[in-house]
Amino acid sequence: MQVVIQAVVPVATGIVQLSLKPEAKDRPITVTPGAHIDLHLPNGLVRQYSLINSRASETLEVAVNLDPQSRGGSICVHKDLRQGDRIEIGQPRNHFPLNETAAHSVFIAGGIGVTPIFAMVERLAELGRSWMLFHCTRTPDRTPFAVELRDLATRSQGAVIHVHDGVPGIRPLDVTAVVQAASADTHFYCCGPKPLMTAFESATAGLPPHRVHVEYFSNDEAQHEGTEFELICARSGLAVKIPVGHSILETLETMGLTPLCSCREGICGTCETAVLEGTPDHRDLVLTPDERASNTSMMICVSRAKSRSLTLDI
Repeated sequence: MQVVIQAVVPVATGIVQLSLKPEAKDRPITVTPGAHIDLHLPNGLVRQYSLINSRASETLEVAVNLDPQSRGGSICVHKDLRQGDRIEIGQPRNHFPLNETAAHSVFIAGGIGVTPIFAMVERLAELGRSWMLFHCTRTPDRTPFAVELRDLATRSQGAVIHVHDGVPGIRPLDVTAVVQAASADTHFYCCGPKPLMTAFESATAGLPPHRVHVEYFSNDEAQHEGTEFELICARSGLAVKIPVGHSILETLETMGLTPLCSCREGICGTCETAVLEGTPDHRDLVLTPDERASNTSMMICVSRAKSRSLTLDI
């Protein structure tokens, strides 16, 4: 859908917040805490950004960090987008949903990873639920929404702890200690860079999966190694070999097909495709363990096949 950029506002060093107003007022927009949208950028790239909104409102709000190793997405947002510009976005999707019934929720955010978590704690504050947020950033000036989050905590059953591990004398957050100190019915959420996610995975490895919720910035599992297999496209009637070193998505694109896709790393869910027959080799970071075990869908940008043949609804 088309949106107009209502404002571009700095919210921390290297981070801007975009306010996006949909032009079509008759199109319903469903927003839930943890959702993200695709931004179709002027340079032709499509990038995913989490919504700060905890529910639908007149504008959709995202915050974008200028990545020093930007592959063209964040640098385009910072350099090229201005108030009054029109761009295209996708409908909100949510692969990082909030459990609103948990007795207590603990959130661990790294840098810009606080964006979807902001929406979550805002929703829990509305519901009168208990929550605690640990926000890890290098320095105070690189900490978005610090004032707003502290404000929210004082008005609800919440608490915010900022960990600035780039400041001399400040140690990185002990994620294991945080997890071990929580009650047995606590739900845990984490979003941030790979080192933080690795520490979180280790700390929560022994917990029931339904109490552990994650969203990743990137996917180290997104390699195409494996064996060659046959792909049968049920709707289009095509049969094709997927060679080693190439994904299903890439192979279909060389044949002139254009499946929906965005991140190409198995972290956004755009290319999710129904599995009709065969056993996928799941390499995404979107599906839950139960969803993987069901083998009813897969991300064709990174996942492959364990079986010799795979039939998909394409």
